[in-house]
Amino acid sequence: MRSLTGDPRFRRLFTAQVVALVGTGLTTVALGLLAYDLAGERATVVLGSVLAVKMVAYVLVSPMVGAVADRVPRRTIMLGANLVRGAVVLALPLVDRLWQVFVLVAVLQAASATFTPVFQSTLPDIVTDEGDYARALSASQLASSLETVLSPLLAAAALAVLTYDALFVATSAGFAASAALVVATRVPDVTARTPGGFATRLSVGVRLFRATPQLRGLLALNLVVAATGAISLVTTTNVVRDLLGGTDADVGLLLAVAGAGTAVAALTAPRAASRRPERTVMLTGAAVSVAATAVTLLVAVAPSWPAAVVAWALVGFGPGRITVVTGRVLRRSGAPAHRPALFSAQFSLSHACWLVTYPLTGWLAADAGFGPAWTVLALLAAGGAVTAALVWPARGGDVVRHRHDPQADHGHLADAVATARGWTHSHRVRVDEHHPHGPVPV
Repeated sequence: MRSLTGDPRFRRLFTAQVVALVGTGLTTVALGLLAYDLAGERATVVLGSVLAVKMVAYVLVSPMVGAVADRVPRRTIMLGANLVRGAVVLALPLVDRLWQVFVLVAVLQAASATFTPVFQSTLPDIVTDEGDYARALSASQLASSLETVLSPLLAAAALAVLTYDALFVATSAGFAASAALVVATRVPDVTARTPGGFATRLSVGVRLFRATPQLRGLLALNLVVAATGAISLVTTTNVVRDLLGGTDADVGLLLAVAGAGTAVAALTAPRAASRRPERTVMLTGAAVSVAATAVTLLVAVAPSWPAAVVAWALVGFGPGRITVVTGRVLRRSGAPAHRPALFSAQFSLSHACWLVTYPLTGWLAADAGFGPAWTVLALLAAGGAVTAALVWPARGGDVVRHRHDPQADHGHLADAVATARGWTHSHRVRVDEHHPHGPVPV
């Protein structure tokens, strides 16, 4: 870890991430309370719809960012995104209509969909050592986890003496500080460009997911994360206020419990991944996630704070076990030139799953109750876990035997065998200049 903190580029970008994350955490709490003030008992519908707007922005904007991130300086992209986020959050306390919330959230999340995948794709270019990169991923995920712990606690303390409007102002200041740190950092340019026009670059990340077994498994695991995470992100406010009879400050405390579970996963998963296959670690997280959705059903049947604390801790731990290892899988699944597109594709495809679970959870919780809503989420999580186990082979999942055209002639084919249909060989799959559309399986 010393080599990481000794690198000023990583130190500044990591601090920029932490500052922005704290602001985002404050916004999450404040947005839930704003929705409750505007819609009362149907706040889950409003919050679920607002989060659906967020997911639409993530799904649509992120691939376009990935298609241009190797052409535009990445520092410029991250700086602009932070400035936009700060301005929008500063305007949120002024709204008094639901449609205004939806518009501002759409702009806010479009900026987030720009910043996050660019930051993620920059990390492996700054931290090139495999061991250091694993620790950097752990630190980044731990920062995200601690944000979910500390931000609600800070929000709970602030709400004891302030209104939630002040949380939006604090968030805006956080984004401004994050922008200043980005300006002070020398961010390396992409060393190679993805070939082809805009349309080709737009689809390269999705092609890589389609061609790579472990990435198809990751896509199924994204559904597990989305189904489990929607429980805490959409229903916590109403669970605390309506089911458990708690206060606004209690909302932050229960969210902090979920964040603590994620923090434990962030601390333990990298060590586990160094000893066992990444597939095993991530499927273990999927199993815990399915168990977490089952425990939440006990809260619906017999509401109590002890049951809610256990359920929310598992809801944080299970998905955290999956997400902290995701960057390792992505890094070795694509060439450096394709990392912006690959990380953007993961960002977009994972949030497409959230686009399903957010509004589904909000509407079901409001119209049918917590029990039916959480039952549907449990079924989705179980389906995703089973699918991931089936499509991601236990051995050699990222090694694909494939063929090249007979006319192909380059050093990449040094170990290939000539057949009637062309050259064949096996290696870890990549979408690159030799496999522009992914490998053609034998």
